[in-house]
Amino acid sequence: MHDVKLSPELVASHRNNPSRQRYFNQLRAGSTALLVIDMQKHWVDSAGLGYIERARGIVPNINELAGVLRSSGGTVVWVVCSFSASGRSAWPMLFENLEETADGARMRAALTPGSPMHELWPGLDVHPGDPVVAKDRFSAFIRGASELEQLLRARGIDTVLVAGVATNVCCESTARDAMMLDFRTVMIEDATAARTDEQHLAGLATFLGTFGAVMPTQEALGRITRG
Repeated sequence: MHDVKLSPELVASHRNNPSRQRYFNQLRAGSTALLVIDMQKHWVDSAGLGYIERARGIVPNINELAGVLRSSGGTVVWVVCSFSASGRSAWPMLFENLEETADGARMRAALTPGSPMHELWPGLDVHPGDPVVAKDRFSAFIRGASELEQLLRARGIDTVLVAGVATNVCCESTARDAMMLDFRTVMIEDATAARTDEQHLAGLATFLGTFGAVMPTQEALGRITRG
């Protein structure tokens, strides 16, 4: 995990805001989902092209969050990055322009269903009843990227906890869009990881400043209420 913290001044400015504290004081399990973003071998396995060194360290916190929320009546959703070589998920802006052509082709191949690197990290506590949702953009909520919003609405979910990788890319993108779709949104600071401490903190600070709450695992667990 990252051994860094948000600035005390930024944290205090939000902890001293009565409206924010009231809004995030209780996380009702029955209407809360843990969204675990992109914890696939591509990023967690040291042999993966997108390997993030700190990703494996957040697995225990993700599993603890998932276990408590699930047993309290909440929902755990495993969101996976999934591409194909044609159609919308070909995503030429990323794979043919922003990435080097060869790197983009390898990345897309690794994140194609059936590839070993597309699989969820085996250390994750995935239960048979947990939904697994595929997305083909950084944000799982952007139009056409996945069926995540429909799944959550159908289950009466109004609150999401965001964990996974990378803090400042897919986690932050998904969390921002969740708030803009009127989900109460919390990023879990010690259950997310990025390539560097600076990137991790930048993602959390931007989100906390405008979009929602940032909490460590144990604080979030303490706010989960059954029902």
